[in-house]
Amino acid sequence: MGTLPPLISALLQPGAYPHPVRALRLVQTHISYVLLTGPFAYKIKKPLDLGFLDYTTLPKRRRFCQQEVLLNSRLCPNIYLGVVEIRENGGEVAIMAVGRVLEYAVKMVQLPAERMMDRLLDGGKIDGPAIDRVARRVAAFHQEAASGPEIGRYGERGWILTNVSENFAQTQAYIGRTIDEAVLDRIQAYSYAFLDQNQETFQSRIAGRRIRDCHGDLRSENICLTDGVCIFDCIEFNDRFRYADVAAEVAFLAMDLDYRGRPDLSRRFVASYVDYTGDHGLLALLDFYKCYRAYVRGKVESFKLDESDIPEPEKRIALLAAPRYFALADSYTTRQEKLAASY
Repeated sequence: MGTLPPLISALLQPGAYPHPVRALRLVQTHISYVLLTGPFAYKIKKPLDLGFLDYTTLPKRRRFCQQEVLLNSRLCPNIYLGVVEIRENGGEVAIMAVGRVLEYAVKMVQLPAERMMDRLLDGGKIDGPAIDRVARRVAAFHQEAASGPEIGRYGERGWILTNVSENFAQTQAYIGRTIDEAVLDRIQAYSYAFLDQNQETFQSRIAGRRIRDCHGDLRSENICLTDGVCIFDCIEFNDRFRYADVAAEVAFLAMDLDYRGRPDLSRRFVASYVDYTGDHGLLALLDFYKCYRAYVRGKVESFKLDESDIPEPEKRIALLAAPRYFALADSYTTRQEKLAASY
């Protein structure tokens, strides 16, 4: 395991929790530590500044924990239980009511690992009707999600250009490590050309109120299929990643299904969503946003290579995953088929 902060090491002791612990395990993302205890999960934000994200102070991490609970209650109202304080008292670090506050964590009901959509996909246990359930849940969420002029402006070419340009700038350091310069150049040229050539389309999406306060990270590992469909772990740290065209959100899960070798389910998800919403206009933007989302995932996997607390086995996985995502992003730049005829 990589070098962990003392606070996280302390929380790997069962006595740090105010309830029985069945099995204690740490899971990391590039921005968070998640401690799984059996009945509950605790998510702690890493004190990072990545430009698009700033968790560097304790008050900021507290605020973003509160924001995470609020936003995720839209799609998983019974899972997010609140924000808890991690305190130190007499040298003991624990989730307790007395002592000096060291950190804040989001407390959640621990979801069953075996019902996570990515696990089900790996086991060949996701079929068309299951995908339809997810599409229906996403469609209903989008129809209810906030919109309006302030949110709508994030669908303008300038804001989208900001997002894609940031990706290219932040992956320069990984040329020759996880992405070839020719691939980066090709994706960049495609993205800028598409933005220039489709300005009217982007404006029509704004006029049609298709820019919504979305989830922002719609991937199979953030979906749990139990009696219902729980979609968790939305983007709370930057509004411009969540305020987006619903097409960008649909494209994220469609890309994820492509990446996992299930283009059939990807097509089914898009078709079901379009059937539920009547939003045929998103098809014109689907490959552009799939490319963008795949590139984001390649960037995120690349970031893991430079984090000291990420274990070496996870870094090796990231070193394999990042080029695959970049290659997938590249593949969307050359597809010639007419999407409208495919759904």
